[in-house]
Amino acid sequence: MFTVFVTATGFPTVFGAWVTGLAIPPYAVLAAILFIYIPLGMVMDALPMILLTMSTVFPIIVKLGFDPVWFGVLVVLMSELALITPPVGLNVYVTQAVTKVPLDQIFKANVPFMLVLLVAVVILIVFPRSPFFCRPT
Repeated sequence: MFTVFVTATGFPTVFGAWVTGLAIPPYAVLAAILFIYIPLGMVMDALPMILLTMSTVFPIIVKLGFDPVWFGVLVVLMSELALITPPVGLNVYVTQAVTKVPLDQIFKANVPFMLVLLVAVVILIVFPRSPFFCRPT
């Protein structure tokens, strides 16, 4: 219902026009949007987080000229990164409940996975048009 309300008010259009009108490089806007997903994911599950933010963020991404599918992959990666990030990483608590391993050990063991996800996001940003992901012409 929140997404329907936000869309009906026209906020995504006005906010998108304001953000794209700023003198900020598109990749800086992209970095800011992706960074927002980390604190959001610390307290929310991935699906509600994506559903709540896409109505506002998606028009901005399209106006900046980014590929929507590419951005969707980035958002999913950032959402999964946020779900294993301390202090509230929800997936860590689920893992602890299933395995009965102490939380501090699980958070320490997650560091390599967090680094790999960050490297994957950086690689996707640096090389957005990989031959493996190009649409057929």
